[in-house]
Amino acid sequence: MKRQRSIGVIVVVGALLVVTYLIFGSSRVTQASCYVCIEYNGQTQCRTGDGVDVQDAKKAAQKAACAVMASGMNETIACSNTQPTIARCPA
Repeated sequence: MKRQRSIGVIVVVGALLVVTYLIFGSSRVTQASCYVCIEYNGQTQCRTGDGVDVQDAKKAAQKAACAVMASGMNETIACSNTQPTIARCPA
């Protein structure tokens, strides 16, 4: 009986930890937003990205723009390394 109670307590505590992690992990506050235009392979795409800082937001926007224009790993990497033609990240 004592062993079952201990296992029950462990399960409840574990579940509470998981729920707490999910709540606080998913409530990460977006602190930056960027609008980025990329010209790659004769195409231009503009997208918006959000992140915890300007660098993350810019990367997210560039990744979204490149997803439309690039196909395959090599093109995706090349597009991701392309300097944006427009990058607006308001403070």
